[in-house]
Amino acid sequence: MEQHVSTLTRKSQVTVPAPVRLLLGIGPHDKVAFVVESGQVRLLPATSVVALTAGALKDAVPRLSPGEEKAAAEEAMAEEADKSDLRRRRRSPKKRA
Repeated sequence: MEQHVSTLTRKSQVTVPAPVRLLLGIGPHDKVAFVVESGQVRLLPATSVVALTAGALKDAVPRLSPGEEKAAAEEAMAEEADKSDLRRRRRSPKKRA
């Protein structure tokens, strides 16, 4: 195991040592992610976080396609409008002929 030491500045910044930058494949202006897990911190290229966590949280229910999601939203809005209309009818007095 290699260890590289860097000093924390007054602004809480550190310089990532060159061997670590080469290992991570990062350069100036690249973003890095600090992954905290089990009391330890890992430094990774920011794009790696997505790859590492993809699929970590699985739904029991399959995802809807954009079209299915839109249809479900429209249906829910229509149901809500129907409920609102029904409540309004119950509150308003009936007109006599």
